[in-house]
Amino acid sequence: MKKALKVIGIIVGIAGVIAAVYALVKKYMEKQQQIGNTEENYVSCSCCDEDFVSETVA
Repeated sequence: MKKALKVIGIIVGIAGVIAAVYALVKKYMEKQQQIGNTEENYVSCSCCDEDFVSETVA
């Protein structure tokens, strides 16, 4: 019985470590995604210029 509890404890410990590593990697990837996409998420504010000419075709 003690051996079974020891094995279960080891499995739970390993699962806890895996969950912690997953959470840290997920948090790190989200942070990198926010930092890395500054050019992709850039929106020009040229429409506020006085000499703004729209490039859209109606």
